[in-house]
Amino acid sequence: MTSTSDTLQSSDAASSGMAPLRAKWGWIVALGAVYVIAGFFALGSIAMATVASVLVVGVAMIVAGVAEVINAFQIKSWGKFLIWALLGVLYIVAGFVAFENPLLAAALLTLVLGASLVACGIMRSILAFSMKRDASSIWVALSGVITLLLGLLILARWPTNSVYILGLLLGIDLIMAGAGWIAIGLGLRRGQASSRLPPSA
Repeated sequence: MTSTSDTLQSSDAASSGMAPLRAKWGWIVALGAVYVIAGFFALGSIAMATVASVLVVGVAMIVAGVAEVINAFQIKSWGKFLIWALLGVLYIVAGFVAFENPLLAAALLTLVLGASLVACGIMRSILAFSMKRDASSIWVALSGVITLLLGLLILARWPTNSVYILGLLLGIDLIMAGAGWIAIGLGLRRGQASSRLPPSA
């Protein structure tokens, strides 16, 4: 009896905690719709989306560089201060380079992306061969092969593909994120509707 009552109390607490989110399900669906629209807009203008993604990376690098420099002044050791300060300055310079020449920054980021995917694909494939021969190892191996091929495809067409790769990935990411938010919002709506039903006898 005690475990049953505790379970009921925990479920009631969880449902009451979800109540504010369920009341906002419409806003969550609207947010997802905005993401999806922005994603299709990015796919419709991939070059502009690539420049926008590079500028976002530039801002992030400048902010990170400033934080590194501020953190350097908190370090008492002279050698570590120079390392942190130099890293911060490099981040800031790279951020301003992204603003000054977005196409060059896009080419470099595309190259890094392709190399990272190749490295991740190789590591996943090695991990799959080291795992026990079961269903999960097959999926890990398949994921590694797909990632490796995607990275090799990006590198094979570099630097001509640097104009559209980042914008393409940005558009796909926005659409997937929007679909996720819409699914969450609709799930909350169904939960709100079921919570209003009278309990069965």
